[in-house]
Amino acid sequence: MNIFANQEEAVEKLKHLSDDFILIQNSDYVFPEFEVVPLAPKITAPLSDIVGAVMDMDGTTTTTEELCIYSLDFMVRQMSGMTTREAWTGLDHADYPFIIGNSTTKHVEYLIKKYKETFIHEYILDAYFKSVIWTLALGHDKGRKEEIRNNLAALDCKALLESKHFIEFISKENQNQDAMDEFSSFIKNVYGPRIHLLNLSDYVRVGIDIYYQKYHEILRDLSLGKRDDVISKLNFAAGRRLIEPMPSIGIFIALIKGWLNEEIVDLIPRLLRDYKTKSGKEFVVENEEKLKKSLLETAAYFVANPAKIAVVTSSIAYEANIVLDEVFKVLQEEVREWEISHTKKLKVEMMFADYKKIYDGIITASDSNEIRLKPHRDLYSIALHKLSIPKSDFGRVIGFEDSESGSIAIRAAGIGRCVVVPFAQTSGHNFQAASVIAEGGLSEIILRN
Repeated sequence: MNIFANQEEAVEKLKHLSDDFILIQNSDYVFPEFEVVPLAPKITAPLSDIVGAVMDMDGTTTTTEELCIYSLDFMVRQMSGMTTREAWTGLDHADYPFIIGNSTTKHVEYLIKKYKETFIHEYILDAYFKSVIWTLALGHDKGRKEEIRNNLAALDCKALLESKHFIEFISKENQNQDAMDEFSSFIKNVYGPRIHLLNLSDYVRVGIDIYYQKYHEILRDLSLGKRDDVISKLNFAAGRRLIEPMPSIGIFIALIKGWLNEEIVDLIPRLLRDYKTKSGKEFVVENEEKLKKSLLETAAYFVANPAKIAVVTSSIAYEANIVLDEVFKVLQEEVREWEISHTKKLKVEMMFADYKKIYDGIITASDSNEIRLKPHRDLYSIALHKLSIPKSDFGRVIGFEDSESGSIAIRAAGIGRCVVVPFAQTSGHNFQAASVIAEGGLSEIILRN
C-alpha cells in the first residue's frame, strides 16, 4: 500500500526504520538530488552460522578493477589529447574513491566534471566515432550496441544510422583496424558538425561509449586468447594475469559450500600466505590447536548446512561472463596446488569447471538499470531474492565488498554483516558502513572465525 505523507509524517516513518541512514547522491539527470536510505544494523557475528553470502566481483572476487581504471584513464586521455605520461600522469588515489564501486555513469560524471577544462572538441569527436564504429562492427554485447544507437540519435546523428554506406560497413565481417579508423574519420567529418555537447549529460553519453569500447576491446582480446598482446598494449608487467582471483576466494567458496570438511586445516599454511599477500603483514597464530578446532567446527557446519552464494557486480552480463570464466580457469589451476587429498582436489576442481553451477545467483547491471546501481541497494536486494532468503534471515547473510559505495549498498539492502576487503586502489575509501574491515581479505575472515 502506498502512503502519501507530508514532511513531518515522512520523518516520523523514517525514525522507525533505522538508527543509521545514508544520503545517496543521484546522477545529475535524476530526480531527486539525493535519497535518504535506512541502513541495516551492523552485525559482527562469526562466519559459522550464515545461510548465504553475497559478494562483489571486481576487486573482491577478481582483480579486474584495474582494467576498469585503465579504461577510464583512456577515456580522459582520448577526450583531452593528453595521451602520454608526460602530458598527464593519469588517474590516482585522489580519483579512486569516485571511480571505483559506483555505476559507470557516476564514474564518468565525476571524471568529466574534474577534467572537462582539458577536453578538446575535435579529440572528443575522434574518439567518439572510433568507439561507435568499433562497437557496432566488432562488439559482442547487444545492449551496448543499442546504447550506441540511442546516443547517436540523441546527439542528432540519427541519419547516420539510416545511411546505406554506414549499414554496409558495420555489417562486414573481419574488419581491420585501419579500415575502421579510416571510416570513422570519414563519418566524423560528415556528422561531427551536428554534435554539440550542450550539457553534462551529452558529455557523459560520449564518455561512457569511449570507456566501454576500450574495456570491451580488452575483454574481447582476452576471450580470443590474446593475453600477451593485451598486456603489451596496456604496458603491464610481462607474465602477469590480467584477470585472476583475489587471494583465498577459492578456499572460501569451497568452505561455505561444504566441500572441504576436515581438510580445511591442511590449508592453513596457504591461508596464512594469502593473508600476508593481501595485507603485507604476518597473521599471528596465538594457539594453533584452537585455530584448528575453530576451522573444523566451521567446516563441519557448512558440510551440514551448505550456504547459498551470489556474485553481484555493476558490470553488465557480457563483461561478467568473460571475467568469471577466466577467474575459474585460474582457480582450477590453483586447486591442483592445494595441500589436500587427491580425491578432494579432483572434486573441487570439477566443481570449479562451471561457475554457473557454483553461484546460486549471478546479478549484474543487466538485471537493473544504470541509475539504480551501487550505492543503491537494488543489485543486492535482487541477489537476496534470487537466493530465496527471507527477510527474517537477512541477519544470517554475509556480504563482501571492496568499495565505499558497495558497502553502503549491502547495508541498504538489509544485510548487517558487511565485510570490506579493501585493495590498494580502495584503501582511501570511507568504510563507515562496514561492520568489519579485513585488510587480510577472505583469508582473514576464515582465520579469525
